[in-house]
Amino acid sequence: MTLAFVFPGQGAQTIGMGKALADAYPAAKAVFDEVDEALGESLSSLIWDGDIETLTLTQNAQPALMATSMAAMRALEAEGVDVTRAAFVAGHSLGEYSALAAAGALSVADTARLLRTRGQAMQSAVPVGEGAMAAILGLDLDAVRAVAEEAAQGEVCQAANDNDPTQVVVSGAKAAVERAAEIAKEKGAKRAVMLPVSAPFHCALMQPAAEVMAEALAGVEIKAPAVPLVANVRAEAVTDPDLIRQLLVEQVTGSVRWRESVQYMAAQGVTEAWEIGAGKALSGMIRKIDRGVACSAVGTPEDVQKALQAGD
Repeated sequence: MTLAFVFPGQGAQTIGMGKALADAYPAAKAVFDEVDEALGESLSSLIWDGDIETLTLTQNAQPALMATSMAAMRALEAEGVDVTRAAFVAGHSLGEYSALAAAGALSVADTARLLRTRGQAMQSAVPVGEGAMAAILGLDLDAVRAVAEEAAQGEVCQAANDNDPTQVVVSGAKAAVERAAEIAKEKGAKRAVMLPVSAPFHCALMQPAAEVMAEALAGVEIKAPAVPLVANVRAEAVTDPDLIRQLLVEQVTGSVRWRESVQYMAAQGVTEAWEIGAGKALSGMIRKIDRGVACSAVGTPEDVQKALQAGD
Protein backbone atom coordinates (compact mmCIF):
# COMPACT_ATOMS: atom_id res chain seq x y z
CA MET A 1 0.00 0.00 0.00
CA THR A 2 1.32 3.41 -0.99
CA LEU A 3 -0.66 6.05 0.88
CA ALA A 4 -1.54 9.71 0.28
CA PHE A 5 -3.12 12.05 2.81
CA VAL A 6 -5.57 14.47 1.16
CA PHE A 7 -7.24 17.48 2.77
CA PRO A 8 -10.68 18.91 1.90
CA GLY A 9 -11.54 22.40 0.75
CA GLN A 10 -14.42 24.78 1.22
CA GLY A 11 -17.90 23.29 1.18
CA ALA A 12 -17.07 20.42 3.57
CA GLN A 13 -17.86 22.48 6.69
CA THR A 14 -20.56 21.34 9.11
CA ILE A 15 -21.55 22.46 12.58
CA GLY A 16 -19.99 20.10 15.11
CA MET A 17 -17.11 18.93 12.92
CA GLY A 18 -14.08 17.86 14.92
CA LYS A 19 -15.88 17.91 18.29
CA ALA A 20 -15.74 14.14 18.80
CA LEU A 21 -12.02 14.18 17.96
CA ALA A 22 -11.42 17.00 20.47
CA ASP A 23 -13.35 15.08 23.14
CA ALA A 24 -11.47 11.83 22.48
CA TYR A 25 -7.93 13.14 21.94
CA PRO A 26 -6.26 15.90 24.00
CA ALA A 27 -3.88 16.56 21.06
CA ALA A 28 -6.89 17.23 18.81
CA LYS A 29 -8.44 19.59 21.38
CA ALA A 30 -5.08 21.41 21.56
CA VAL A 31 -5.33 22.21 17.83
CA PHE A 32 -8.63 24.04 18.30
CA ASP A 33 -7.19 25.88 21.32
CA GLU A 34 -4.15 26.91 19.27
CA VAL A 35 -6.32 28.18 16.40
CA ASP A 36 -8.57 30.13 18.83
CA GLU A 37 -5.49 31.75 20.34
CA ALA A 38 -3.93 32.54 16.95
CA LEU A 39 -7.11 34.27 15.76
CA GLY A 40 -7.88 35.96 19.07
CA GLU A 41 -11.42 34.56 19.14
CA SER A 42 -13.25 31.32 19.88
CA LEU A 43 -13.57 29.88 16.39
CA SER A 44 -14.13 26.47 18.04
CA SER A 45 -17.37 27.76 19.62
CA LEU A 46 -18.60 28.76 16.16
CA ILE A 47 -17.59 25.39 14.69
CA TRP A 48 -19.29 23.35 17.40
CA ASP A 49 -22.24 25.51 18.51
CA GLY A 50 -22.65 28.28 15.94
CA ASP A 51 -24.85 28.65 12.88
CA ILE A 52 -23.90 27.27 9.49
CA GLU A 53 -24.31 30.62 7.68
CA THR A 54 -21.64 32.24 9.85
CA LEU A 55 -19.36 29.21 9.66
CA THR A 56 -19.70 29.19 5.86
CA LEU A 57 -18.35 32.75 5.55
CA THR A 58 -15.07 32.26 3.71
CA GLN A 59 -12.98 33.90 6.44
CA ASN A 60 -14.39 31.40 8.99
CA ALA A 61 -14.73 28.27 6.87
CA GLN A 62 -11.10 28.27 5.76
CA PRO A 63 -9.38 28.23 9.20
CA ALA A 64 -12.19 26.03 10.60
CA LEU A 65 -11.68 23.31 8.01
CA MET A 66 -7.92 23.43 8.53
CA ALA A 67 -8.40 23.11 12.31
CA THR A 68 -10.62 20.06 11.82
CA SER A 69 -8.12 18.44 9.45
CA MET A 70 -5.26 19.07 11.86
CA ALA A 71 -7.30 17.68 14.76
CA ALA A 72 -7.76 14.47 12.76
CA MET A 73 -4.04 14.45 11.97
CA ARG A 74 -3.14 14.82 15.67
CA ALA A 75 -5.53 11.97 16.51
CA LEU A 76 -3.75 9.74 14.00
CA GLU A 77 -0.40 10.79 15.45
CA ALA A 78 -1.63 9.92 18.96
CA GLU A 79 -2.30 6.43 17.60
CA GLY A 80 1.19 6.16 16.14
CA VAL A 81 0.49 7.20 12.53
CA ASP A 82 2.39 10.31 11.53
CA VAL A 83 2.49 12.14 8.20
CA THR A 84 5.56 10.21 7.03
CA ARG A 85 3.32 7.13 6.64
CA ALA A 86 2.16 8.89 3.45
CA ALA A 87 4.14 9.20 0.22
CA PHE A 88 2.42 12.52 -0.59
CA VAL A 89 0.13 15.14 0.88
CA ALA A 90 -2.31 17.16 -1.23
CA GLY A 91 -5.24 19.45 -0.55
CA HIS A 92 -8.08 20.97 -2.53
CA SER A 93 -7.66 24.78 -2.59
CA LEU A 94 -7.54 25.83 1.10
CA GLY A 95 -6.81 22.15 1.84
CA GLU A 96 -3.33 22.76 0.45
CA TYR A 97 -2.64 24.83 3.58
CA SER A 98 -3.91 21.98 5.79
CA ALA A 99 -1.61 19.61 3.89
CA LEU A 100 1.37 21.88 4.51
CA ALA A 101 0.54 22.19 8.21
CA ALA A 102 0.21 18.39 8.46
CA ALA A 103 3.60 17.98 6.78
CA GLY A 104 5.23 20.45 9.20
CA ALA A 105 5.93 23.11 6.55
CA LEU A 106 3.71 25.65 8.33
CA SER A 107 2.83 26.00 12.01
CA VAL A 108 -0.84 25.60 12.93
CA ALA A 109 -0.97 29.17 14.27
CA ASP A 110 0.56 30.66 11.12
CA THR A 111 -1.77 28.54 8.95
CA ALA A 112 -4.84 29.76 10.84
CA ARG A 113 -3.80 33.39 10.44
CA LEU A 114 -2.93 32.92 6.76
CA LEU A 115 -6.31 31.33 6.06
CA ARG A 116 -8.18 34.07 7.90
CA THR A 117 -6.30 36.61 5.75
CA ARG A 118 -6.91 34.53 2.62
CA GLY A 119 -10.60 34.24 3.33
CA GLN A 120 -11.00 37.96 3.96
CA ALA A 121 -8.92 38.85 0.89
CA MET A 122 -10.84 36.50 -1.41
CA GLN A 123 -14.16 37.79 -0.08
CA SER A 124 -13.25 41.46 -0.56
CA ALA A 125 -11.57 41.05 -3.98
CA VAL A 126 -14.92 41.14 -5.78
CA PRO A 127 -18.08 42.93 -4.52
CA VAL A 128 -20.79 40.48 -3.44
CA GLY A 129 -23.08 39.65 -6.33
CA GLU A 130 -20.63 40.54 -9.10
CA GLY A 131 -18.93 37.14 -9.33
CA ALA A 132 -20.18 33.56 -9.50
CA MET A 133 -19.12 29.93 -9.91
CA ALA A 134 -20.90 27.03 -11.61
CA ALA A 135 -20.24 23.30 -11.67
CA ILE A 136 -20.44 21.84 -15.17
CA LEU A 137 -21.29 18.14 -15.01
CA GLY A 138 -20.66 15.76 -17.89
CA LEU A 139 -18.11 17.72 -19.96
CA ASP A 140 -14.34 17.31 -19.78
CA LEU A 141 -11.80 20.06 -19.11
CA ASP A 142 -11.12 20.95 -22.75
CA ALA A 143 -14.84 21.21 -23.50
CA VAL A 144 -15.43 23.42 -20.45
CA ARG A 145 -12.49 25.65 -21.36
CA ALA A 146 -14.08 26.17 -24.79
CA VAL A 147 -17.42 26.95 -23.13
CA ALA A 148 -15.79 29.48 -20.78
CA GLU A 149 -14.02 31.17 -23.69
CA GLU A 150 -17.26 31.46 -25.66
CA ALA A 151 -19.16 32.74 -22.61
CA ALA A 152 -16.61 35.38 -21.58
CA GLN A 153 -17.56 38.06 -24.14
CA GLY A 154 -14.93 40.41 -22.74
CA GLU A 155 -15.57 39.42 -19.11
CA VAL A 156 -13.64 36.97 -16.94
CA CYS A 157 -14.81 33.35 -17.23
CA GLN A 158 -12.34 30.54 -16.53
CA ALA A 159 -12.17 26.85 -15.68
CA ALA A 160 -11.38 27.11 -11.97
CA ASN A 161 -11.52 23.57 -10.55
CA ASP A 162 -10.84 20.46 -12.62
CA ASN A 163 -12.32 18.18 -9.98
CA ASP A 164 -12.82 14.85 -11.74
CA PRO A 165 -13.61 13.55 -15.26
CA THR A 166 -17.29 14.45 -14.82
CA GLN A 167 -17.06 17.82 -13.06
CA VAL A 168 -15.29 21.07 -13.92
CA VAL A 169 -16.14 24.33 -12.14
CA VAL A 170 -16.12 27.69 -13.95
CA SER A 171 -15.56 30.99 -12.17
CA GLY A 172 -15.74 34.65 -13.11
CA ALA A 173 -18.11 37.55 -13.66
CA LYS A 174 -21.69 36.58 -12.76
CA ALA A 175 -23.22 37.23 -16.19
CA ALA A 176 -20.40 35.34 -17.95
CA VAL A 177 -20.72 32.33 -15.64
CA GLU A 178 -24.50 32.30 -16.19
CA ARG A 179 -23.87 32.33 -19.95
CA ALA A 180 -21.37 29.49 -19.53
CA ALA A 181 -23.97 27.41 -17.69
CA GLU A 182 -26.42 27.82 -20.59
CA ILE A 183 -23.81 27.20 -23.30
CA ALA A 184 -22.58 24.09 -21.46
CA LYS A 185 -26.08 22.60 -21.49
CA GLU A 186 -26.34 23.32 -25.23
CA LYS A 187 -22.99 21.54 -25.73
CA GLY A 188 -24.22 18.39 -24.00
CA ALA A 189 -23.48 18.91 -20.30
CA LYS A 190 -25.71 16.77 -18.10
CA ARG A 191 -26.18 19.67 -15.71
CA ALA A 192 -24.79 23.11 -14.95
CA VAL A 193 -25.29 24.11 -11.32
CA MET A 194 -24.70 27.63 -9.96
CA LEU A 195 -22.74 27.19 -6.71
CA PRO A 196 -23.72 28.87 -3.42
CA VAL A 197 -20.38 30.70 -3.03
CA SER A 198 -19.75 34.25 -1.95
CA ALA A 199 -16.97 35.03 -4.44
CA PRO A 200 -15.54 33.77 -7.76
CA PHE A 201 -12.53 31.79 -6.55
CA HIS A 202 -9.57 30.65 -8.67
CA CYS A 203 -9.92 33.11 -11.53
CA ALA A 204 -8.29 36.37 -12.60
CA LEU A 205 -10.79 38.42 -10.56
CA MET A 206 -8.94 37.18 -7.46
CA GLN A 207 -5.75 39.10 -8.36
CA PRO A 208 -6.21 41.60 -5.48
CA ALA A 209 -6.36 38.64 -3.08
CA ALA A 210 -3.23 37.13 -4.64
CA GLU A 211 -1.37 40.37 -3.90
CA VAL A 212 -2.54 40.30 -0.27
CA MET A 213 -1.40 36.68 0.06
CA ALA A 214 1.99 37.41 -1.49
CA GLU A 215 2.58 39.94 1.28
CA ALA A 216 1.19 37.69 4.03
CA LEU A 217 3.21 34.65 2.91
CA ALA A 218 6.40 36.71 2.69
CA GLY A 219 6.23 37.22 6.46
CA VAL A 220 5.79 33.55 7.41
CA GLU A 221 8.36 30.78 7.80
CA ILE A 222 7.80 27.85 5.45
CA LYS A 223 9.93 24.77 6.04
CA ALA A 224 10.50 21.87 3.68
CA PRO A 225 7.53 19.51 4.18
CA ALA A 226 8.24 16.11 5.75
CA VAL A 227 6.65 14.51 2.66
CA PRO A 228 6.21 16.08 -0.79
CA LEU A 229 3.19 18.28 -1.50
CA VAL A 230 1.33 17.69 -4.78
CA ALA A 231 0.56 21.31 -5.59
CA ASN A 232 -2.80 22.42 -7.02
CA VAL A 233 -1.40 24.61 -9.77
CA ARG A 234 1.36 22.20 -10.87
CA ALA A 235 -0.27 18.78 -10.29
CA GLU A 236 3.17 17.47 -9.32
CA ALA A 237 5.26 17.07 -6.18
CA VAL A 238 7.13 20.03 -4.70
CA THR A 239 9.29 20.33 -1.58
CA ASP A 240 11.20 23.62 -1.95
CA PRO A 241 9.86 26.21 0.54
CA ASP A 242 10.39 29.18 -1.81
CA LEU A 243 8.55 27.39 -4.63
CA ILE A 244 5.72 26.43 -2.25
CA ARG A 245 5.37 30.09 -1.24
CA GLN A 246 5.18 31.14 -4.90
CA LEU A 247 2.64 28.43 -5.77
CA LEU A 248 0.38 29.39 -2.85
CA VAL A 249 0.18 32.89 -4.36
CA GLU A 250 -0.44 31.53 -7.87
CA GLN A 251 -3.13 29.22 -6.46
CA VAL A 252 -5.42 32.17 -5.60
CA THR A 253 -6.01 33.00 -9.28
CA GLY A 254 -4.95 29.63 -10.77
CA SER A 255 -6.93 26.48 -11.46
CA VAL A 256 -7.16 23.69 -8.92
CA ARG A 257 -5.86 20.76 -10.99
CA TRP A 258 -7.29 18.08 -8.71
CA ARG A 259 -7.96 15.43 -11.39
CA GLU A 260 -4.38 15.67 -12.65
CA SER A 261 -3.02 15.73 -9.08
CA VAL A 262 -4.72 12.43 -8.29
CA GLN A 263 -3.55 10.96 -11.62
CA TYR A 264 0.00 12.07 -10.77
CA MET A 265 -0.11 10.37 -7.35
CA ALA A 266 -1.58 7.18 -8.86
CA ALA A 267 1.19 7.16 -11.48
CA GLN A 268 3.73 7.37 -8.64
CA GLY A 269 2.22 4.21 -7.12
CA VAL A 270 -0.39 5.58 -4.69
CA THR A 271 -3.06 2.94 -4.09
CA GLU A 272 -4.84 4.44 -1.06
CA ALA A 273 -5.93 7.94 -0.04
CA TRP A 274 -7.04 9.01 3.43
CA GLU A 275 -9.23 12.13 3.40
CA ILE A 276 -8.19 13.90 6.59
CA GLY A 277 -10.85 16.16 8.16
CA ALA A 278 -14.44 17.04 7.31
CA GLY A 279 -16.60 15.28 4.74
CA LYS A 280 -16.03 12.80 1.93
CA ALA A 281 -16.10 15.03 -1.17
CA LEU A 282 -12.51 14.29 -2.22
CA SER A 283 -13.05 10.54 -1.82
CA GLY A 284 -15.95 10.77 -4.27
CA MET A 285 -13.81 12.66 -6.77
CA ILE A 286 -10.88 10.26 -6.42
CA ARG A 287 -13.11 7.25 -7.12
CA LYS A 288 -14.18 8.87 -10.39
CA ILE A 289 -10.58 9.71 -11.31
CA ASP A 290 -8.93 6.35 -10.57
CA ARG A 291 -10.77 3.29 -9.32
CA GLY A 292 -7.41 1.80 -8.36
CA VAL A 293 -7.05 4.23 -5.44
CA ALA A 294 -8.99 3.10 -2.35
CA CYS A 295 -10.40 5.94 -0.22
CA SER A 296 -11.07 6.33 3.50
CA ALA A 297 -12.46 9.41 5.26
CA VAL A 298 -10.79 10.19 8.61
CA GLY A 299 -12.89 12.75 10.48
CA THR A 300 -14.09 11.03 13.67
CA PRO A 301 -12.54 8.82 16.37
CA GLU A 302 -14.29 5.82 14.75
CA ASP A 303 -12.73 6.74 11.38
CA VAL A 304 -9.30 6.91 13.03
CA GLN A 305 -9.72 3.38 14.42
CA LYS A 306 -10.95 2.05 11.03
CA ALA A 307 -7.98 3.64 9.27
CA LEU A 308 -5.57 2.09 11.77
CA GLN A 309 -7.05 -1.36 11.13
CA ALA A 310 -6.93 -0.83 7.36
CA GLY A 311 -3.32 0.29 7.60
CA ASP A 312 -2.15 -2.68 9.64
